[in-house]
Amino acid sequence: MKFESIVSFYDRESLAGTEFRRLYSNIKKFNGSELKSVMVTSSTIEEGKSTISCFLALAIAESRGDRVLLLDTDLRRPMINVYYKLQLETGFADILDKKCSVKEAIKSTTIPGLKIITAGKLSKDPSLALKPSRLREVFEELRFYFDFIVVDVPPVVPVSDPVLIASEVDGTLLVVKAGVTPREVVKRAVNFLQNSKINILGVVLNNLDDVLPYYYSHKYHAYGYYNKTADLSKK
Repeated sequence: MKFESIVSFYDRESLAGTEFRRLYSNIKKFNGSELKSVMVTSSTIEEGKSTISCFLALAIAESRGDRVLLLDTDLRRPMINVYYKLQLETGFADILDKKCSVKEAIKSTTIPGLKIITAGKLSKDPSLALKPSRLREVFEELRFYFDFIVVDVPPVVPVSDPVLIASEVDGTLLVVKAGVTPREVVKRAVNFLQNSKINILGVVLNNLDDVLPYYYSHKYHAYGYYNKTADLSKK
C-alpha cells in the first residue's frame, strides 16, 4: 500500500484536530509569556512523539496563519521526512556540518505557512555534532525566519541530545503512551528534565482510549485537555 503524507490524515474538524488546537492554545502562553518554540520528546522510543510533533505543527500553522517551522533534530531515528514524504538530506545535520545554509534546508509543504527542515544525514556521532555554540547560531537564525518552531527531538532516557537542544527552546512537551510506558520510566524522564532545569509545559497522553474505562473516552467527553495534559487517542 502506498504511504500518503501525514497531511492527508489531518482533519481540522475532527476531534483530533480540535484537541491539537486546544493543546496549542494551552501552551502558547506560559507564566504570562508567549512562547515562540516548543520541543516535543518522550521517555523512550515508539511513544508517538513524531506524530504529535507533525499534527501540532499543522494545527499551529492553521491557527496562526504565519511562519511555522517543524524541525527534526532526531538524528538517530528521523521520522519527519517519512511522514511528509520529503528528502532526508539537506537538513538539520547538514546545517550543523555547514554543508548547507539554513535557507537551503527549508522545505515547503502543502499547508500555507508551514515549512519543514528534515534531520539530514550526519557524518559523525550526533553528540559530537550538537555543540552548544553551533546550536545557538542555528536557532538564532531560525528564530529570525520563523514565528513559531516545533522541534522533534529524540527520547530523553536513551540519549542526552534533548538536554542539549532544550536550552534553545522555550518549553518542552513530554509524550507518554498510555498503558505502555512504565511509570518508573516516565518518572526517570521527568527527573532528567527537571534536573537539567528544562521548562516542562506538560504531558501529552497518547493511546488513551485503549487503556482507560469508557467514561474517559472521547465518546463521552467533549473536552480532553485537563490542566496541562492533552488526551489524544490512536495517533
